[in-house]
Amino acid sequence: MLHLRVVSPSEDTERALAVLRDQPGTAHLIVHTGAAVSPAGDLIEADVAREAADEVLEALCELGLDHSGAITLESLDTALSDSADRAEESAPGEGADAVVWQELLNRTGEESRLNFTFLTFLTIACLLASVGIVTDSPVTIVGAMVVGPEFGPLAAIAVGLVLRRWDLVRRAAIALALGFPVAMLVTAGVTVLTWFVGLLDVSAFRESHEVDFVYEVGWYSLIVALLAGAAGMLSMTSAKSAALVGVFISVTTVPAAGYAVVAAVVGEWSKAVQSFGQLAVNLVGIVAAAAVVLLLRRRRGASVTVRPLPEVEKSLW
Repeated sequence: MLHLRVVSPSEDTERALAVLRDQPGTAHLIVHTGAAVSPAGDLIEADVAREAADEVLEALCELGLDHSGAITLESLDTALSDSADRAEESAPGEGADAVVWQELLNRTGEESRLNFTFLTFLTIACLLASVGIVTDSPVTIVGAMVVGPEFGPLAAIAVGLVLRRWDLVRRAAIALALGFPVAMLVTAGVTVLTWFVGLLDVSAFRESHEVDFVYEVGWYSLIVALLAGAAGMLSMTSAKSAALVGVFISVTTVPAAGYAVVAAVVGEWSKAVQSFGQLAVNLVGIVAAAAVVLLLRRRRGASVTVRPLPEVEKSLW
């Protein structure tokens, strides 16, 4: 179940209530008359079955409440109510399979921002990857995979391509195009420093390693990237968000960037080029698979018109 809150001007409250009453997937309808201060109006609350959320949001947006008032949505972990059970049974489809497009657009819009936090996480992930490469530690490589924040912008690019939101595609692409070079430059500086103080053994690096899978690009690299992109988007569009951790661990996007930096610093240009190839394969594969999953899921809900919420529109470059 999802909890819906609507701030409605008093003259539109009855129409908003009619929308919610007519939807069998809603329960626990509450009205606080005159409770909203800014924007002024009435506060309407309801619990909505996930599979009915898109239809409800679309109807409320058609009333203009996303402009004259406000619409917010949040997940409910537990709802102990016969009314909630009936609402979920009455709503068509399964909650785990339902895509709340407004929620997806808002989420990917937030995660695709180029900001200090994104750059910091990406830089730390690249540094962890470089440490794992220098010390031949697969465990550290896995840590770098988990820390890396790059899936957010990649998912945003897929969403933007499917929904033709080119502003979202542009912003996510800028985050990746600037984020990776910054992280890699910082990693290069740290790698040179460790070489200078004697922590980097060049001869040992040039020998065979357990982490050589990071730069060894091949068909399986593409297959893993496609599977990870599909699983990641399925996770983001359903209630199975815990699967995202497995997605992060399955791809070598950040480790490939870290390996390219270390290999370039020590003059192993062949490995550096292969690492860049691994990075490119992962980026393209994840976006392609995620976009295909979205296209298939959107076809199942083709009657739903996606209208981005105002806060997402204002945050896009």
